[in-house]
Amino acid sequence: MEQSKEQKVHHVFEKIYGNYDKMNSLISFKQHLKWRKATMAIMKVPKGAHALDVCCGTADWTIALANEVGPEGKVVGLDFSKNMLKIGEQKVNELKLDQVSLMHGNAMELPFEDNSFDYVTIGFGLRNVPDYMQVLKELNRVVKPGGMVVCLDTSQPTMLGFKQGYYFYFRFIMPVFGKLFAKSYNEYSWLQESARDFPGMKKLESMFRQAGMENVSYKAHFGGVAATHFGYKPSIKA
Repeated sequence: MEQSKEQKVHHVFEKIYGNYDKMNSLISFKQHLKWRKATMAIMKVPKGAHALDVCCGTADWTIALANEVGPEGKVVGLDFSKNMLKIGEQKVNELKLDQVSLMHGNAMELPFEDNSFDYVTIGFGLRNVPDYMQVLKELNRVVKPGGMVVCLDTSQPTMLGFKQGYYFYFRFIMPVFGKLFAKSYNEYSWLQESARDFPGMKKLESMFRQAGMENVSYKAHFGGVAATHFGYKPSIKA
């Protein structure tokens, strides 16, 4: 019986959790750290803010947000892989970040009230969900009016030559890295499929608007292999 996308993704991350951070650095040549830093610089998260990091994985972005909001703020990291969350919990406990709470949950149905957070982020997770639009609507639902939704993920380069090289790398080289360094060829082969099928920058920008956000913009990274999209929930008019 063929697995659903949700079941496949859950299996992948429950298996690769131990090597996830190492493989992220290897596959992206550590560029993902620069992309997140550039994204945070644009976000300008203030002290005391409340943030939600969806598909938080091993909690690296959750921790970055916690450092910005400070002890007076609050950050929740949510993921549906308990094994990934275990790694995140170890990091959070070692850093003694009392403002962080990690929880098991599903991005398709966030367990929060409407208008709960100042910022909602999702990093390299949207491409792995069963329904992109459903998740975008959920992100928009739980952010406060005027609050920011931020998605950092792989994208689709458009420059001729570079585009073909990118697809070759993702299709043939990345799974080999997975086999050599994480003993997980099939899992990393699946991850390249999810990246290949993910909407390009313009398409995702349009989807942000369809989900109810305004003032939508995006920043391309490294020739378009990744992009950060920003959207705001409309403020309540008096």
